[in-house]
Amino acid sequence: MTSTSFCLNGREIAQEIDSRQSLADYVRETLNLTGTHLGCEHGACGACTVEVDGTPVRSCLVLAVMCDGKNVETIEGTRTDEAMNIIRRNFREKHALQCGFCTPGMLLTARDIIRRHRAPNDAEIRAELSGQICRCTGYMGIVAAIKSAAVEING
Repeated sequence: MTSTSFCLNGREIAQEIDSRQSLADYVRETLNLTGTHLGCEHGACGACTVEVDGTPVRSCLVLAVMCDGKNVETIEGTRTDEAMNIIRRNFREKHALQCGFCTPGMLLTARDIIRRHRAPNDAEIRAELSGQICRCTGYMGIVAAIKSAAVEING
């Protein structure tokens, strides 16, 4: 066990954490924040994407103790983020959702794309989404939702 403290969704966490526990398992099993989904558990699918210090990471590959002193945000932490509300609405309106398994990671990735690209085109969005696997949608609705949200957020 390792004494660890970090900010999670705006709240300070200070606990003894098993040094071998992934961030994904920690937030899901210990903190009961189940919006972070586990798919492949080896970093290929993107379902477990969270942000650490503003950068999207695969929480299945990050040990929880590695977040000591950092700021971690899961999908639950984005409820009051106006940009995320716009992105969610666009995902709904553009039919970018189906089963919902990839959705939390996809939404956090979409926000990151929009932050870094003012007006991303289809090719840029598809390249940026290359680490996010959706087995349902074919990505057309997702790309349309991200483009539309980027216009609304960035003008």
